[in-house]
Amino acid sequence: MIETELPSSLNLAFVEGLYDDYLRDPGAVEPQWRDYFDRLRGPGSPLGPEPAGNGRPAFRWRPGPSFRPASIFNPGGATVASGGHGTLAMPVAQVANLQDRVDQLIRAYRVRGHMIAQINPLALPRPHQPELDLDFYRFTEADLDRPFSIDTIPGADTLSLAGIVEHLRNTYCRSIGVQFMHIDDLSVRHWLQDRMEATENRLQLSRQEQLRILTRLTNAHIFEEFIQKKYVGAKSFSLEGAESLIPLLDLAIEKAGQQGIDEIVLGMAHRGRLNVLANIMGKMPQMIFREFEDREPELQLGRGDVKYHLGHSADWRTDDGHTVHLSLCFNPSHLEFVNPVALGRMRAKQDREDDRQRVRGLVLLIHGDAAFAGEGVVQETLQLSQLQGYATGGTIHVVVNNQIGFTATPAEVQSSSYATDVAKMLQSPIFHVNGENPEAVAQVVRLAMDFRRAFQRDVVIDMYCYRRRGHNEGDEPSFTQPMLYKAIEDRMSVHEAYLEQLLMLGGVTYEEAEKIVAARREQLEHELSAARRDDFVPPGEGPGGIWAGYVGGGEPPPIDTGVERPRLVSLLESLGRVPGEFHPHSKIRRFLEYRLEMARGERMLDWSAAEALALASLATEGAPIRLTGQDSARGTFSQRHAVLHDYETGETYMPLGNLSRDQATVEIYNSPLSETGVLGFEYGYSLDRPEGLVMWEAQFGDFCNAAQVIIDQFITSAEEKWRRLSGLVLLLPHGFEGMGPEHSHARLERFLTAAADDNIQVVNLTTPAQYFHCLRRQALRRWRKPLVIMTPKSLLRHPQCVSSLEDCAQGGFQRVIADGRFSLRERNVSSAERTTREGQTAERVLLCSGKIYYDLLQERQRLARDDVAMVRIEQLYPLALDELQAALSPYADGTAAIWVQEEPENMGAWWFLRMTLGERLLGRLPFAGITRPAAASPATGSHSSHKLEQEILLAKAFGQSVWGLPAHRLLAGNGPSR
Repeated sequence: MIETELPSSLNLAFVEGLYDDYLRDPGAVEPQWRDYFDRLRGPGSPLGPEPAGNGRPAFRWRPGPSFRPASIFNPGGATVASGGHGTLAMPVAQVANLQDRVDQLIRAYRVRGHMIAQINPLALPRPHQPELDLDFYRFTEADLDRPFSIDTIPGADTLSLAGIVEHLRNTYCRSIGVQFMHIDDLSVRHWLQDRMEATENRLQLSRQEQLRILTRLTNAHIFEEFIQKKYVGAKSFSLEGAESLIPLLDLAIEKAGQQGIDEIVLGMAHRGRLNVLANIMGKMPQMIFREFEDREPELQLGRGDVKYHLGHSADWRTDDGHTVHLSLCFNPSHLEFVNPVALGRMRAKQDREDDRQRVRGLVLLIHGDAAFAGEGVVQETLQLSQLQGYATGGTIHVVVNNQIGFTATPAEVQSSSYATDVAKMLQSPIFHVNGENPEAVAQVVRLAMDFRRAFQRDVVIDMYCYRRRGHNEGDEPSFTQPMLYKAIEDRMSVHEAYLEQLLMLGGVTYEEAEKIVAARREQLEHELSAARRDDFVPPGEGPGGIWAGYVGGGEPPPIDTGVERPRLVSLLESLGRVPGEFHPHSKIRRFLEYRLEMARGERMLDWSAAEALALASLATEGAPIRLTGQDSARGTFSQRHAVLHDYETGETYMPLGNLSRDQATVEIYNSPLSETGVLGFEYGYSLDRPEGLVMWEAQFGDFCNAAQVIIDQFITSAEEKWRRLSGLVLLLPHGFEGMGPEHSHARLERFLTAAADDNIQVVNLTTPAQYFHCLRRQALRRWRKPLVIMTPKSLLRHPQCVSSLEDCAQGGFQRVIADGRFSLRERNVSSAERTTREGQTAERVLLCSGKIYYDLLQERQRLARDDVAMVRIEQLYPLALDELQAALSPYADGTAAIWVQEEPENMGAWWFLRMTLGERLLGRLPFAGITRPAAASPATGSHSSHKLEQEILLAKAFGQSVWGLPAHRLLAGNGPSR
């Protein structure tokens, strides 16, 4: 090894930088380096500045002394021998090699240090990590005291190997383990490194802060203890073992206030929910105790929910005087499905307050470890975090890691090292922290909140703890986990352990601690006494705030939703124009010309134009519009084209967003390929945007069953369970057109099965004008119920499925449409004449909805069957019996009334209508159904078979024969033959 060779590039840049500083100002470098450079620049120096190509000095190496400051690898320093050669304690190449190995070790701790961190309060063994062993890098005892360059670690420039290891272990391997090196952005990684390594990931708390944490732990502990004593065996899903969640939330809310956050939306499952309600959300314990007492069964018949699913909202006053509004979402037992709901609520709050920077609101989600690893909705929710249409400024995820599911261990339910590994899909850190170390929890909370604020990204806090009891208070966990629960049984509570630590350090006195305990117990006893009073009166829970003036309950009378013709013309003209410098695709240009022709009355309105007019008229009346779904900007069937793309530049233009200066916002976004996450988000959005029209569109209606949990547990049942109203609209393309079993059927029957107590609206419309009025009615009425629309596919371009401007300019939505040929409103005849003439004219009345109407209409025209009437039930639920009775009034008693649907007998609306209306419609018309045969799969995959089935269906509807056989022999249903 030649001593005078050029130093490794790993060190050269470092030394050159110091030398540049020395040349500019010798006082700018440390004394040891200044002395060294002085010696080298002296008479006969082998080192001298030479102009480099970039104008700065470069190093010119000659035989002689090397860069060898006394503090680095050569305690004795370099000397200049009489022969002009430097005498080194170690050759430069070997020094570079050692430094390289140190740098690898430092990186290994940043990457793998979390794997040996002491994050588990139960101290379960963890796999050995050879990359963190010194001998993995061929270090010896002699290397421990050698100083090395640590320019990537905040603080001194050099540190001994032993000091480096100690510093890294303190930072990454104590009660906090951090996964952050998967983040691609170097500046983000450096931000985290600097924040953690500068303090060794430790927060220095004042005595007041320690007392605050102790108080919160005491409140959590005493609350659980009180519940267990007063309501023995009752389900409460105790927080015991994870009490640090309460100070964690307390610190997060306080930090949020310091950051100017005004709103926090929380979502969590049932574990620890009662504790959070009492100690964070400000729900009066007497209300919780009254729910345990359960003294008024008559008030909850068929409605309400269990106490550990309920939500609450309250204002929190921070120590520095800032008010933060807290909203804890109601939640079903279906774990994690509340996550996108909470995000949607926050997005709506931000939009309502015009917080486009997403800085005044925070979503804080509390997860269970098994659910976070197991439920796919977690991944769907994480995917929304950075998308333009769904971002909220970053979510704080807190995983209460009990290290067990119901009875299953992590090894049984997760393939990953951590329950949180799915979160590595994001460019965000994951902090694993020992829940028995509240001060480590405090450090992680502050760091997480600061990171979220700085980068507007999600952050995950994985708080390791345990579950002291079984899945619920009546469950015996030692049946399946005997060793684990022996270890848990012997542990003192987090509260006791932290108190012991503070007493030992002198941070608090025993008397102070006892005073906190006594005060909390006294308060709970007082609350319990109040809850057990016979004259207990719960506070009112009617709609308030932004929901004041909106109602649920039964359906109100119809309203007029027409828009005067001149305004419709003006809106169509705006919808048909683009800026002069915008270059649409040639086919889009023709699409826009059609809109102008509609405005001039030269073309009838199609489905897309009616929708655009409804949205445009509402937006210009002040109603915010939001529509999302897979490919919704263009439309699955290339029908909407709400967002236009410049064919030359790719820039976008949305006519609906450029109608007038004072219009409400219109947001139309393509969603990820997700149903559960996106529908949950839009449902949450509708909860905090009652004045708007919020719509979710399925790519095909068939796919909505991928979001069945959101439909069942939230949309259709929230009013009865939680008294929560929503005006969300579901657009579900539906219709049998030979496209196979997954592109035909929006599961209409499932919505009708779930329909009761006017909880939802279900419609299957037949004209563009009906769609126009239906959307406007949804926004203009103060009645807020979810609206499910079976939207068309082939009808989007059907020549008969059109409407005039006059159809949209007057009237309103018709829940039932009578056959005008048989209606008294259409004929100037007396009541007696109706009985004698019309009763004899109509041989049968076909009832239907949606696309099948046009097939029946065409068949009636082909057969010239003027004796067949057709009545359209446009709104299937709530069923408008008064309007149906009026539509059927022209027909004589005993006239056959036949429901016709494309769906199989066990699907669609038939069974619902038969159950609701009985065997005799309105008590006077025999009621039958014509359908496809009952089937497990909705539709055939053969287009030819579909056409044959449709031919048979229509033949039976009109009592015709097929191939010489009565149609009823070929299809289900018991309708009469002609």
